[in-house]
Amino acid sequence: MINNDNRWRSSRLPRLGSAIFAEAAAWKEEARRAGMDLIDLGIGSPDLPPSPRIRTALSEQVQRSDRYAYPASRGSAGFRGQAARWLRHRFGVTVDPDEEVLALMGSQDGLAHLALAVTDPGDAVLVPDPGYPIYAAALAVADVEAIPVPLRATNDFLPDLEAIAEQDWERARFILLNFPSNPVSAVAELPFFERLLAKASRYGTLVVHDLAYSEMAYDGFRPPSILQVPGAAEQAVEFHSLSKSFNMAGCRIGFVAGNREAIGALRDLKANLDYGVFEAVQEAGIVALQEDMEREGPPVGALYERRRDAFVETLRTEGWDVPLPRATMFVWAPLPAAAVAQGWSARAISREMVQKTGVVVIPGDAFGREGEGYVRIALVENETRLCEAGQRIGAFLRDILNV
Repeated sequence: MINNDNRWRSSRLPRLGSAIFAEAAAWKEEARRAGMDLIDLGIGSPDLPPSPRIRTALSEQVQRSDRYAYPASRGSAGFRGQAARWLRHRFGVTVDPDEEVLALMGSQDGLAHLALAVTDPGDAVLVPDPGYPIYAAALAVADVEAIPVPLRATNDFLPDLEAIAEQDWERARFILLNFPSNPVSAVAELPFFERLLAKASRYGTLVVHDLAYSEMAYDGFRPPSILQVPGAAEQAVEFHSLSKSFNMAGCRIGFVAGNREAIGALRDLKANLDYGVFEAVQEAGIVALQEDMEREGPPVGALYERRRDAFVETLRTEGWDVPLPRATMFVWAPLPAAAVAQGWSARAISREMVQKTGVVVIPGDAFGREGEGYVRIALVENETRLCEAGQRIGAFLRDILNV
C-alpha cells in the first residue's frame, strides 16, 4: 500500500531551513493574541523606505508603457554598467559589465541558485556555521553536501583556514563566506581575503563572498571587497544587495560580480528559470547607485550606528554586557553567564522573552550548531523603541535569573 502522508511534499523540504523560524513566528502570534505590545527584532528587514529620489525614479518608470515587456534575465545593460561603475567608485575594482556582472532578484536569488549552476549532485561545499540560512538551503536543493566551517569568538568569528581539513579543501567546489557577516556581525580585513584566496587557489576552490552589508559598518570602518585582491576575479565571485544599503528590500534587486565562468553558469541557469528583474526596478537601482556615488560616506551606516550605540548602552546599563558590533544591522549577543549556568538554551530564553516582554529575537541555533548560546537581535526599530526593548529585556533577565 502506498503511504500518502507525504504524497505531495518533497523530502528536501525538511532540509531547507531551521524550524526555529517557524517556531518564532508561532511565539509572536501567541504573544500578539495575548495582547502583548510586540517589538519585533527578529528579522533583518529595513524599517525605512528608499530615498525620495529612488522612489521618484521608480514611480516615473512604472508609468512608462514600454516597461512591461519581459526583461532580460541577465539584467539591462544600463544596470550592469552602473553596477560596474559603482564597484570601481566604491572599491577601485574593474569588472566587465557584459561578462562579469549579473543582475539578480536580490542577492538571495543568486545565492539560492549558484550551487545548481556550478556543482553536481554529491559535490561538497564549505559553508559558515553560524551562517545565513539560505546557504545550507541552497545546497539541499542542489543535493550538495554542506561542510560546516566553525565561526567562533576565540577567532573573532573568522574561519580558521588552516583548521579546515585538507580532504575537505580537496572535495569542496566552493567556499562561501560573508563579511560583514549575518548573523555574527563580524568583519574581515583585506589581508584575510588575501590568505583565503591563496589557500583556495591551491585546491582550485571557487570563493563565494556575500557582501550584502558593505555599506553598514561603524566607527569609520569601510568593509573591503574580495575583488580588491589582485587576480581575485580568476577565483572569486561576490554578491551585492541593494536591500539593506538603500532600503530597497521589497524591490528585489542586487547583482553578482567576478569570475566570468561562474557568472556565466549562473546566467545560463537563470535564463531557463526566470525573466529577470522588472526594468522599472532596475532603473530605480541605477538611481540608488548613482546617488550613493554622489554622497560622502555610506548611505545608512550613521543611522544604524546610532541605533547600535543606544541599544547596546541600554543593555549594558540593564546588566547585559553584549559586544559592540563593528558592522551589519545585528547584535550577536552571548547569553548572560548566569543564564548559561542555570541551563537556559538560546531557544528557551528567546521563547520566554517574547512571551514575557513582547521583544522578539532569534535564537542562535537557527543559524547552525555553533550558534547555540547566542541570540541575534536586529536593529530594525528607532532608537526610542530599541531602548524600550533593552529595558524590557533587562527586567526580564533580572526576573528569570534572580539577579
